[in-house]
Amino acid sequence: MTLDEIRKILPTLPEAPGCYKYIGQEGTIIYVGKAKNLRRRVSSYFQRDVPSSKTRLLVRQIRGIEYVVVGSEAEALILENSLIKEHQPRYNILLKDDKTYPEVVIRHEPFPRVRVERRPAHDGSVRFGPYPNVGMAHAAVAMVRDLYPIRTCDLDLSPHKIAQGKYKVCLEYHMKKCKAPCVGYQTAEDYAHNIREITSLLRGNLRDVIDLYREEMLRLSEELRFEEAQIYKERLQYLENYQVKHTVAPHHIHNVDVFSFDEDEDGATYVNFMHLTQGMVTQVYTIEYRSLIEGETREELFASAITELRQRFASHAKELILPFDPGWQDDASVTITIPQRGDKKKLLELSERNVRQYKVDKYKRAERLNPDQRLMQIVTELKDLLHLDKLPLHIECFDNSNIQGSDPVAACVVFKRGRPSKKDYRKFNIRSVEGPDDYASMREVVTRRYRRLSEEAGGEGLPDLILADGGKGQIGAIREALAELGLTIPVAGLVKDDRHRTAGLLFGTDTLDEIPVRHHSPTFRLLEQIQAEVHRFAITFHRDKRSKSQLSSRLDYIKGIGPKTKDELLTAFRSVQAIASASLDDLTAVIGPAKARIIYTAFHPEG
Repeated sequence: MTLDEIRKILPTLPEAPGCYKYIGQEGTIIYVGKAKNLRRRVSSYFQRDVPSSKTRLLVRQIRGIEYVVVGSEAEALILENSLIKEHQPRYNILLKDDKTYPEVVIRHEPFPRVRVERRPAHDGSVRFGPYPNVGMAHAAVAMVRDLYPIRTCDLDLSPHKIAQGKYKVCLEYHMKKCKAPCVGYQTAEDYAHNIREITSLLRGNLRDVIDLYREEMLRLSEELRFEEAQIYKERLQYLENYQVKHTVAPHHIHNVDVFSFDEDEDGATYVNFMHLTQGMVTQVYTIEYRSLIEGETREELFASAITELRQRFASHAKELILPFDPGWQDDASVTITIPQRGDKKKLLELSERNVRQYKVDKYKRAERLNPDQRLMQIVTELKDLLHLDKLPLHIECFDNSNIQGSDPVAACVVFKRGRPSKKDYRKFNIRSVEGPDDYASMREVVTRRYRRLSEEAGGEGLPDLILADGGKGQIGAIREALAELGLTIPVAGLVKDDRHRTAGLLFGTDTLDEIPVRHHSPTFRLLEQIQAEVHRFAITFHRDKRSKSQLSSRLDYIKGIGPKTKDELLTAFRSVQAIASASLDDLTAVIGPAKARIIYTAFHPEG
């Protein structure tokens, strides 16, 4: 995909939080980013005047865009960090200065410390996170330290160092925050037991701890120890936010595949795949799946897609979260869950949101990258709706305009391949009809229009469908005119509601029937556009003609003043009122003394 093609599809991106991945020349991921608004953030890279040379360098390498929609900005942050760790995109280090997000680390050392780190070493330490912000990470560590007496010092507590007896207890021991393993007051086994519980706590549900903090906050408040209660209140708020936003799902949802399913009217099936590790989404992919077997059921299609995606991503997850049971039996050891509520249901909804977005974006991108194809689909739908013999690639629509029979005019607009062809629009002054007779006017205009086309182009420019902005009477008038010319062209009428808006089509061979058109469908919008365009064109022409007629009407009845003199006067004075107010000398300067006297006398008979 070229940069110009990418720029065309940018308006189709969703205005939702998520992560985006830029794909390079060889199909590798070269950059991963997060966004509160995907469309706005991604579009900012492709502006013509991007100041950063590093960003311009990145953009030149982009050949495709993939993205994942999530529920919040915090979830986007977590997913971004996971994707960066998984794919190691080359431009993330260049553009992000190796920024990463805080994690809680249980150090791999004697009497392990629990602390917040941004770039923990890969030395066997146990890591939790990443966290959306450092406050949540510190809240998790504070929670651990409140519940368990663990050390915070940087001392080397290897057995031989403790045996040397060089350490002394510190304030943490006296505050009962540490059991002083540095001087042998706590055994390694007892400390390890605490670490096992802390590990389990950080990986599991925090509900019990949140309840404990709430009880402690209320107890301290009742004892009027408000400053201490405030500390617990702040930690409670941090932990509640942490529980909701820390990851896409709780830590105990581990090594799980989530699949969602959707389909469209064209027979295409869409399946979204998400893999979760310790509550974090590590893989996301949506596939468009088409069956090669006639009559294959949705369950069979879904099962085939699950097998293909698990093989493609080498997934060995032991639990599948699905919207329905497809009868998938490739691995008897795998559990299938069809959730009705709770965290797993939310994960399924997130997957469904992504598969729906993929389907919507497919249509939007197809329309922007190949608009002719989309318009041809609309024209084809119109052909099927009216059961026409051929595609209505050339449509003409007529409308009359007059006010109580004055200055009657008509207009014809032309649409070719679903688009207005303004160079082919035509205006008509009604010549042979006296008074407000719409049907006679329509017969005259249609006869003039198609007699000329038949004579000049031998019928090459004739339309495939004629539309009348009126009812049965106008359709009949058009058919009569065509019959006199020996032409057979389908004629339909635009049915309008009581607010003069398009409501359907009037069509038929022997009898005219009202054919409903699905509101807000592409075909309906095309008919609306045609009706609005012919109405606008006719009204504008009528207004212009009436205006000119009103401006020049008094001059037309002055004997001795012809069209040339009238044009000279209107050019010089701009209006009939100005001519009537002009002095004899002013008129003489424009049209000479003889004609000036005629004009002056006509407007000033007493002089």
